[in-house]
Amino acid sequence: MTTPGRLYVVPNLLGMVAPAAVLPQRTIDIARGLAYFVVETPKSARAFIKTLGPLHAMQDVAMTVLDAQAERGAVEAMLAPARAGHDLGLVSDAGCPAVADPGAALVAAAHREGIRVTPLVGPSALLLALMASGMSGQHFSFHGYLPVKDGARVAALLRLEAESRSQSRTQMFIETPYRNVGMLTAMAGSLRPETRVCAAVDLTLATESVVSQTSARWRGADLSVYAKRPAIFLLQAS
Repeated sequence: MTTPGRLYVVPNLLGMVAPAAVLPQRTIDIARGLAYFVVETPKSARAFIKTLGPLHAMQDVAMTVLDAQAERGAVEAMLAPARAGHDLGLVSDAGCPAVADPGAALVAAAHREGIRVTPLVGPSALLLALMASGMSGQHFSFHGYLPVKDGARVAALLRLEAESRSQSRTQMFIETPYRNVGMLTAMAGSLRPETRVCAAVDLTLATESVVSQTSARWRGADLSVYAKRPAIFLLQAS
């Protein structure tokens, strides 16, 4: 009977930076030796793998795409290399797989089949933002994307603010980079003046910026500097 390979959960870079600057050597060594991957986007995954100095020619590296619409049977089929005894890597477009992306479905399938899952160390934008925000790391929630339309977005922000105040919870969410200015404008204009708001952008990059201050202070800030930059937003009400 063939011994199954492992499923390695491989963190990707958060942007254009040397892998050794943010990834431990063990993560680099394991990832560069893998010949089978399940990925979010092949182009992004190939670019990442090339930076690691892969041991296999790129044309010999097999990639299967996992997206949010994949059905359970299709996800389970992606584990075929591991069943055949090969180690398999799971890679998202940025940061840690299975955190705010569809990779969790593959990890769950591996557990159901008794395939060993090994998470590797690397950058998580959510955790880095939380660490640097000065907000509660004991109680926090991640909400993905908030509504796009102005009225619905403000309603969602006010609901999160109320929950944060009543439950002493940090609220975290993301936005498409070209809507960052609109998100910060909505928070500054609708949240209580004393509610703390953090914008963590370009994490791990040379242009990294983490600003955590009251909503009142955001009202006087130049928000244009946050346009079109990958960002994590956090709020905490008292």
